[in-house]
Amino acid sequence: MVEHLIDKLNKEKELSFEQWTEIFEKYDKDDAKYAADIAREISVKIFGKKIYIRGIVEFSNVCRNDCYYCGIRCSNKNVNRYILSPEQILECCNEGYETGFRTFVLQSGEGAYSVAKLCDLVKRIKADFSDCAVTLSVGELEYDDYAALKEAGADRYLLRHETADKEHYEKLHPDFMSFEHRMKCLQELKDLGYQTGAGIMVGSPYQTNESLAKDMLFFCDFKPHMIGIGPFLPHKDTPFKDMQKGSYELTLFILSLCRIALPNVLLPATTALGTIHPLGREQGVLSGANVIMPNMSPGQVRKEYMLYDNKICVDDNTSQCGNCLQMRLNKIGYEIEVTRGDYHD
Repeated sequence: MVEHLIDKLNKEKELSFEQWTEIFEKYDKDDAKYAADIAREISVKIFGKKIYIRGIVEFSNVCRNDCYYCGIRCSNKNVNRYILSPEQILECCNEGYETGFRTFVLQSGEGAYSVAKLCDLVKRIKADFSDCAVTLSVGELEYDDYAALKEAGADRYLLRHETADKEHYEKLHPDFMSFEHRMKCLQELKDLGYQTGAGIMVGSPYQTNESLAKDMLFFCDFKPHMIGIGPFLPHKDTPFKDMQKGSYELTLFILSLCRIALPNVLLPATTALGTIHPLGREQGVLSGANVIMPNMSPGQVRKEYMLYDNKICVDDNTSQCGNCLQMRLNKIGYEIEVTRGDYHD
């Protein structure tokens, strides 16, 4: 039982490395429920029973990186590569706007668009949808690139750090990828004034309780505006194809711990959580999450953006996703909030 440590976290908003490690070593289902109850109470107090939605446009599965866990890694020759045109992306945004989205998340593999082309795209979206936020999730760039995109109008940036444990990071990525550069990018994004998102895969290969403790210490120190957490799910065309899935229960527990530690953080119930369990996103909300990110990508490319196997919602259109989500949330007493859903202290 680690209720005493959950209470300490709730009161002081931080724990030591040893205490975080103890939480992950010793927690049980009663502790997880205890944390979820506290996290849900915090979330409802701050956000009400309102869920922010962000529409994701997966505009390209072209990627220059070769992360060992990812289905669109550059060495996977079984991927049908695609790049959406700016006009196709704008059409996705138009359909999403009509559905009720006021944040558009542009996500791709690294290097799919040049920075100049991305800047032009961001400017066009902001011109057409002035009341909407633009979030980018296009990986590691350099400071000047991030500055140019911010100047173009980008509001937020999602860059999962994957793990705050350097040794663990190096087991998930090839040698040409740098833990130090990933962390440097996150700091630069925050310094430039982006609402900045970090995150991890729960149960990724070689992850330890000590690794998770380092992640929680990082979250509490860095204080990202958004935290993306989902279970590790293997992909059949990667070196980790036979690795065990991450734990659904542990993912929910960590969501709750993040909400307790950082009460105002924007915390998604991820698609991966909905993939590992049919009610995963609903349970994520009931564990403290306040954001859901449905897919707005064109139907003809959704099945090509497979970071992991058996991803949900690849056959639905934007309107169907929105309607389905509203019905699911209503069943647990929540509703969609049609707003940008910005981070506030």
